[in-house]
Amino acid sequence: MRSVALLACAFVTLAVLGPVLAPYDPAAINIPARLSPPGGQWHLGTDALGRDTLSRLLHGARWSLGLAFGISLIGLLIGTCVGLAAALGGKALDWTLMRMTDSFLAFPELVAAVVIAGILGGGINSLILALSLTSWMRYARVARGVGLSLKSRGYVVQARLAGLSPIAIARWHYLSSLAPSLIVVWTGMFARAILGISALGFLGFGVQPPMSEWGAMLLDARVHMRAAPLQMIWPGIAVVLCVLAINLAGDALRDALAQKDIEE
Repeated sequence: MRSVALLACAFVTLAVLGPVLAPYDPAAINIPARLSPPGGQWHLGTDALGRDTLSRLLHGARWSLGLAFGISLIGLLIGTCVGLAAALGGKALDWTLMRMTDSFLAFPELVAAVVIAGILGGGINSLILALSLTSWMRYARVARGVGLSLKSRGYVVQARLAGLSPIAIARWHYLSSLAPSLIVVWTGMFARAILGISALGFLGFGVQPPMSEWGAMLLDARVHMRAAPLQMIWPGIAVVLCVLAINLAGDALRDALAQKDIEE
């Protein structure tokens, strides 16, 4: 677990300090050095415009991880509110909200995100909106399930009889019980958001040039895949390792929380 945590922390550090660690300006064009192999001045080579690949990877970490963090938080807030409203509301509200959730779940998340981003056009705002609208449903299901299990607890019934509003009950009695489950779900959705950002970037709907992002780097390198295959391999490795580290960290966190519950 320690090695997994260190790997995840390493990617977070790269996202925060990437622009400081980058040896060159990621947008600086150097045509004579285009498609240079790794080694010497260019540690990971250069792309078709002569831009340093390592610098673009480090700057891209901020976009990929930063946007994924924000998108997963937005999904967490929306899903938690919907799930708690379904659990604390009446049967009619519960049925309506859960059918809406099922309707969103009926569409593959990435396909729905591509459709939304395609309608809105490329750009960061479209990317955030598209992925946020397709990432809240699992939080809603978890929040509703935990909420319904707590609804009949004695302290919740007493709080309701004492006249506390549903918002107050959710704040004081539900959120603390929801937090462990939602954190585990959040780690998985954080990793999925990175994949979604990279996929939309590869399709041209994500972060736009000249800003560097891992999916956009894959798109730029696709044309020169045979002449310089490493230009596709580097951002692909970054995405795979980052998603793997976050997923393993989430699994370790889930096991730790389960062990804690058994001990209690």
